[in-house]
Amino acid sequence: MRGKQILAVFTALTTALSIGSLSGCGTESSSGKTVIRMLQYKPEAVKAFEEMEARFNAAHDDIELKIESPNEAMTVLKTRLIKEDYPDIVGIGGDINYSNFLDAELFMDISDFDGIESIKPAYMQIEKDLEFIPQDGIYALPYVANAAGILYNREMFRENGWEIPTTWTEFNELCQTIRQTSDVYPLYLGYKDTWTTLAPWNALAVGLSDASICAQVNAGKTTFSEGYAETADKIKVLLDYAEPNPYAYSYNDACTAFARGESAMYPIGSYAVPQILSVNPDMDIDSFPFPANEDEADNVLNSGVDLQFSVMKECKNKEAAYEVLRFLYEDETIQIYLDDQSAVPCKKGNFTLPSMLDGMKTYIEADRMSDFHDHHYPSEMSVDAMIQTYLMDTSDNAAGTFLARFDSEWIRYNRDLIEKVRKYEEGQK
Repeated sequence: MRGKQILAVFTALTTALSIGSLSGCGTESSSGKTVIRMLQYKPEAVKAFEEMEARFNAAHDDIELKIESPNEAMTVLKTRLIKEDYPDIVGIGGDINYSNFLDAELFMDISDFDGIESIKPAYMQIEKDLEFIPQDGIYALPYVANAAGILYNREMFRENGWEIPTTWTEFNELCQTIRQTSDVYPLYLGYKDTWTTLAPWNALAVGLSDASICAQVNAGKTTFSEGYAETADKIKVLLDYAEPNPYAYSYNDACTAFARGESAMYPIGSYAVPQILSVNPDMDIDSFPFPANEDEADNVLNSGVDLQFSVMKECKNKEAAYEVLRFLYEDETIQIYLDDQSAVPCKKGNFTLPSMLDGMKTYIEADRMSDFHDHHYPSEMSVDAMIQTYLMDTSDNAAGTFLARFDSEWIRYNRDLIEKVRKYEEGQK
């Protein structure tokens, strides 16, 4: 069985958790209904999923949907997969976890699902770019996305007459104006939590380097030293406009400082807004894509698939699973999630978006977006800590040292994948 293959993929998972097992895929309940079990990884959205589950079950006499939303869902899912204890549908993020699951051949090809054409092409492309090796077929359906760039205090901008920058030069000029004419910081960073360094890194990288840079490095066509040089230079410039010693302040500190008006802008994703509003519920927040380039036309919105659905290959009742997917992708069902989580829909349609995304709407509507680069980084590589170390390095060759380390660490943690890509490329030739 595939249990041994999965075990090889997840060798880091060395201990099994005490979790009640599922009763099988596509089983029948005592009432004779076909039971479709879903495990989704967003515990913060449990209320939305409870409402979806209740609505589905009230509308279907022959199928019963059971949705689980555990904490540490990825660990739970990996443990169950090792035990060959499969749900029917999984709701996971569009990141390297999905890439690993797909590489282990766990997902069903859903190319014949009738709702694929309704998904925005940009998000379908982001999905395909997560494949280590190009696959025939479709194995995940994007549901909602998040967006990252720069949050700004709309009321503060309005009162001071500050304009939204659209180029790198305009951004620097704005930061200098704020620093010279007001008593607030242009930016707040909060780099004590290393993962926060990835927010501006990703937002800059999508506009300054190729979306497929990781795949190109794996294929031996480029290096990170070449592809990330400008991103490395520009992320360091942000330090000139931020709070002193940002490594002393955490994510929560940064959210609180921005909420209290200590900075005009905050380079972070839309996911931070609920935390900010918990401190200042009346704050008027908007956002804009990072103006990384000197030509606005070259700027790209950093947006990735935050939640997607895949049907497990072991699912015994494909048609029942498809019926669940049809329900999930109804406009009314998606709006339940959007209202609860302030997310970006991956489906085409006339949805109500939160006002904090006003400055990003034109990019979203025009499909001018690219995935978070760290969705392709192996977690063992700890790129966030590498970026933090680089930002703290004041030596003359800090960027060169950092980029050389990025290249060497990438090879170290992706050796098997690079070899697999090499063999695939040779086969194509």
